[in-house]
Amino acid sequence: MRQGETTVSLNFETLTLERPSDHVLLATLNRPDVANAFNTRMAEELLALWTGPAADPDTRCIVLTGAGERAFCAGADLKERDGMSKQDWHVQHDLFERMAYALMDCPNPVIAAVNGAAYAGGFEMVLAADFAYGVPTARFALTEVTLGLIPGVGGTQNLPRAVGLRRAKEMMLTGRPMGADQALDWGVLNRICDRETLLAEALATAKQIAGNAPLAVRQAMAAMDGGIDMPLAEGRRHEIACYNTLVDTDDRREGIAAFNQKRKPVFKGR
Repeated sequence: MRQGETTVSLNFETLTLERPSDHVLLATLNRPDVANAFNTRMAEELLALWTGPAADPDTRCIVLTGAGERAFCAGADLKERDGMSKQDWHVQHDLFERMAYALMDCPNPVIAAVNGAAYAGGFEMVLAADFAYGVPTARFALTEVTLGLIPGVGGTQNLPRAVGLRRAKEMMLTGRPMGADQALDWGVLNRICDRETLLAEALATAKQIAGNAPLAVRQAMAAMDGGIDMPLAEGRRHEIACYNTLVDTDDRREGIAAFNQKRKPVFKGR
């Protein structure tokens, strides 16, 4: 734990949670001995994270990273799945789906800080985050077709939206990985950071987001996420509906007052 941080205790076995600054949550996938692959236990804890502290009104931004330097997340733990019955597979994958969809539906922004390889379900988590920073050695792949499967926690939907359909088909149908430079060029990464500064840069962005009006941040996300697949006219109506929820809020009044009084606003999320 870095100086000035506090640990959020939720009795997690496979995750560590810290509060590096006000309203910012740092979540670390903590199974480095297996490249942070998620097993049933980690999936249960991630579901609890996305529906619990990550969605809490006191949280305004989350940074998600992996422990160690080898991997962000290698996807599902295939050793746990070896010999699994069809019924048990479906039960486990239902949990994986709920975990992934809870991340996608998290009302607060999630920044993926990709410290290494992000393969299969690990890459799907990066795609499910709102945006991502990565180290120069980060690699990304959806390898499911090499195992007789397809991505099943959002990859077939989120990758085409991130990089375009033709690029997504090439990646997904070959299973070939791409490096950080290509990920940046294609829009998977927002920024490439030195390994020593990755977390610092991601947390600095999270702190900046957390300093803004939290209701406004949530509604901006709702306007973009909800409107992206709408026809433009419908998207404009959706935008105004989100905008109008903010007019009669204390935060909107505080923001205008602080601007006119030339001081920093103090947002309370109401």
